[in-house]
Amino acid sequence: MKFSGKNVLITGSSRGIGAEIAKVMASYGLKVWINYRNGEAEALNVKKAIEELGGVADVLGFDVSEESAFVDAIKKIVEADGGLSYLVNNAGITNDKLALRMSVDDFMSVIEANLKSAFMGCREALKTMSKARFGSVVNVASIVGESGNAGQTNYAASKGGMIAMNKSFALEGASRGIRFNTITPGFIATEMTEVLKEEVKAAFVSKIPLSRFGEAKEVADAVAFLLSDHASYITGETLKVNGGMYL
Repeated sequence: MKFSGKNVLITGSSRGIGAEIAKVMASYGLKVWINYRNGEAEALNVKKAIEELGGVADVLGFDVSEESAFVDAIKKIVEADGGLSYLVNNAGITNDKLALRMSVDDFMSVIEANLKSAFMGCREALKTMSKARFGSVVNVASIVGESGNAGQTNYAASKGGMIAMNKSFALEGASRGIRFNTITPGFIATEMTEVLKEEVKAAFVSKIPLSRFGEAKEVADAVAFLLSDHASYITGETLKVNGGMYL
């Protein structure tokens, strides 16, 4: 794939899907900024893996839900590289429980970490990318933001809000040459799904037309496409990466 930009910030990229996105983007010659909140050792391992394959990466530890930290991180990238070409808002958390038992704090903690952080990332990217009249952002939402899920009212709201928010950013960024798109992964094989019991996995797989969990690299490849020049006429869209589970 072809990329006209030179660097990318990926939030929550010390492990899982985020780490795979970082490795894939580095394979296309981009400098990758790896973000983590607590997993410094994991982030450094991702950096090492990228550099061993000839890629370029750096590490930025900050909490994406803290505005000043996010703003400062973008400033550091701009100071180091002269700008920011691409952003992937991937960081997120869950705090699952039935709505009847969910406190406002339970609800807002997920909104803050997932939706508020994506808003700040999009806003700051729009500011700095506007100077170059170029840039692309991908927001990693979830199938749950489209379909809903019992026990995940807060998570569904955060990811559904991300999908809607992305459309507004796409409209504001278009005249500046900046694209905003969203992907909605379904069930992906990660450390989180590995701990599930086999019968639980089987129950989930039975609902997926392609009859398997997705791989992190399949999500990363979708992100890379939306960021790339090959998607230059695509903005405001939501790309489903769910094996046909929700059409």
